[in-house]
Amino acid sequence: MSTMLASRTLSVSIQCSPDTAYEFVTNPENLTKWAHGLARSVRKQGSDWIVETPQGPMKIRFADENRFGVMDHYVTMPSGQEVYVPMRVLSNGSGSEVIFTLFRLPDMSDERFAEDMELVDSDLRALKVELEK
Repeated sequence: MSTMLASRTLSVSIQCSPDTAYEFVTNPENLTKWAHGLARSVRKQGSDWIVETPQGPMKIRFADENRFGVMDHYVTMPSGQEVYVPMRVLSNGSGSEVIFTLFRLPDMSDERFAEDMELVDSDLRALKVELEK
């Protein structure tokens, strides 16, 4: 039986439609506008999207387009390890709720996990600013 990973779910309320949030987030070209903790630049390489990160180049791919607000994505680390990143957009009254679950990887220290939570929180706040312009 495998061990479950610790996780933390963060969210942000955004005054825009879920469809608008979904279209914006799932376009990799927009990562540099809001995912500052991850993306310094993004480029298309063949059928892959390559994100330049503080840890080096990483490949990112989103779940297939869907009408349920599922914005899950997979990030392939420089080591080749693929990390699953669950993310959703839900209707919240006249706006949206964007939900991001961060898993603590097996080799991640308490300090690194706390830093990642801060980065995700900062990225979600940047997403809110960008979409409420």
